Amino acid sequence: MEFSELIQKRYSVRAYQSTPVEEAKLQQVLEAANLAPTAANRQPFRIVVIHTHGKTAELKRLYHRDWFGQAPVVIGICAVRSEAWSRMDGKNYAEVDATIAMDHLILAAANLGLGTCWVAAFNPEVAREILALPPEVEPIAFTPLGYAADEWKPKKRKPLSDLVRYEKW
Repeated sequence: MEFSELIQKRYSVRAYQSTPVEEAKLQQVLEAANLAPTAANRQPFRIVVIHTHGKTAELKRLYHRDWFGQAPVVIGICAVRSEAWSRMDGKNYAEVDATIAMDHLILAAANLGLGTCWVAAFNPEVAREILALPPEVEPIAFTPLGYAADEWKPKKRKPLSDLVRYEKW
């Protein structure tokens, strides 16, 4: 798929088929995250792949929507602040880098015909518990990964003129 078509057609899937995700496709989306640009190329993130079969109750604790655990796979991305580059004012880029990696993963999934939905409204304490995260690792976002059981609808977006400034604010 051509890139501009891909970004227009990608959408947040909120209903999934139970059809398994092929291992080759899973590896391709993980590789896309691995290739994402990060500050100073430090890659201060980790990806956790969760096969959902038999984990409905756990996933429901993580995020309350029924569709979240419908897909055969849920992927979490976590930031490792100690591995990240920091700007001169101390701004640590671990979270930024993790979100860029997740975005690459989501776009690669869409390109392969897979659905995703960026989820940030999860319970971080439950995420720490079920993923057995060490204290220095921060869960950033999750997405189901699977074949859509719903259909694309046109996106509602602000006009570009509301978002773009030239030269100064």
